Amino acid sequence: MALDVADAHAVEDGAEAVERTLGPIDLRVNNAMASVFSPVSEMAAEEYRRVTEVTYLGSVYGTLAALRRMRRRNRGCVILVGSALAYRGIPLQSAYCAAKHALQGFNDSLQAELRHEKSAIRVTMVQLSAFNTPQFDWARSRLPHRARPLKPVFEPELAARAILWAARHGPRELTVGLPAVAAIWGDKLFPGLGDWYLARAGYRGQQLPEPRDANAADNLFHTLPGDFGTRGRFDREAKTRSVQLWLRTHRLAVATLGALTLIAGWSALHARRRA
Repeated sequence: MALDVADAHAVEDGAEAVERTLGPIDLRVNNAMASVFSPVSEMAAEEYRRVTEVTYLGSVYGTLAALRRMRRRNRGCVILVGSALAYRGIPLQSAYCAAKHALQGFNDSLQAELRHEKSAIRVTMVQLSAFNTPQFDWARSRLPHRARPLKPVFEPELAARAILWAARHGPRELTVGLPAVAAIWGDKLFPGLGDWYLARAGYRGQQLPEPRDANAADNLFHTLPGDFGTRGRFDREAKTRSVQLWLRTHRLAVATLGALTLIAGWSALHARRRA
């Protein structure tokens, strides 16, 4: 089923059709996005509106449609696919960063309300690092060179595994990739340092050496024909695994191993002292 997530009525009708044909919705993943690579001074009002409608309101509409049905059964899981940019804005993507910031605020409010209601419905916001998706080929851009994700880059399958884990375990928030962790905590502790660093590295780091095709079509207001697949053009550098994510999703094993190591060390030290 294809629909525009920026159309609240279409999203509601889509959810109704899904339940009518496939059964109760137990999981909703909100992942639609649109972006514009451009300095703020060159952005148009309608571009901000469209990015906000898709990236922020699309997730809100999807969540509302899911909650209306999940509340009848008091069960279900909603995933909000966020980004490190929900905390740390970067240059040349102000509309996208602002939409993800808004989604983070929506998540905070919803979490508190569900807790107040003592609801069994779970909501998780998954904060991603940079991923090798086709968005850098279809997003609108005014950059002199072709757009690229800030390094390091991960393959989208890693994000899919993280979302699946979040759906099964239901943490309040799941950060995927050490770069996202660093960006989020760096912005909390040293926001001015982040401004300085991104002013120096954020422009070149989001562009390839080759010039941008000024006649290239984009999907900001209309879908583009063809199947773009799931991966972009950065397979050679994209990572398939994240040690940070493994440690985060195996906390019990890590804690058990740490405890056993401490016990073994204490026992060995005690034995030496007795000897």
